[in-house]
Amino acid sequence: MAAKILIVTGDAAESLEVLYPYQRLREEGYDVHIAAPARKKLQFVIHDFEPGFDTYTEKPGYTWPADLAFSEVDPGQYAALVIPGGRAPEYLRNDPELRKLLKAFFDTDKPVAQICHGPLLTAAIGGLSGRRVTAYPALELDMQAAGASFRDAETVVDGTLVSARAWPDHSAWMREFLTLLRAKAPVT
Repeated sequence: MAAKILIVTGDAAESLEVLYPYQRLREEGYDVHIAAPARKKLQFVIHDFEPGFDTYTEKPGYTWPADLAFSEVDPGQYAALVIPGGRAPEYLRNDPELRKLLKAFFDTDKPVAQICHGPLLTAAIGGLSGRRVTAYPALELDMQAAGASFRDAETVVDGTLVSARAWPDHSAWMREFLTLLRAKAPVT
């Protein structure tokens, strides 16, 4: 039986940051589930960089169904966790069911991949204290406030935590996460 990987997300998640790991991990043979506040069709967004803008722009992205609500997830059934970015982490960090799930993954030292604004979720449970991470560069002060040592690099590995800045770093992020998964939760 293939190891299960959980992706936690919600509306306004960055399309590429959900769908790239979803497809890449399935390609490797993992059983991947998407959990959100409720079972429903999620509306993702596209963040892009436009000349003359000081920050990214946002456009409507793909829709995708959530397989599970956070309240339905048994973290013991999953070998690893993926936390995409976009705007979703800004409100998801307030969800007590999600915080409980995240804590279970960190308490058992399971592999966690986070990208872009995803580290706002791990910061909400105290999971970044004393760790080296990267995130979307505008979150540098948030990462430091959470007790992390911020690095502006395409990917940072600290134990079982693999982080990346944003979707342009996908290749390096998934390469490092898959190296960790193959060691800790190989596909059987």
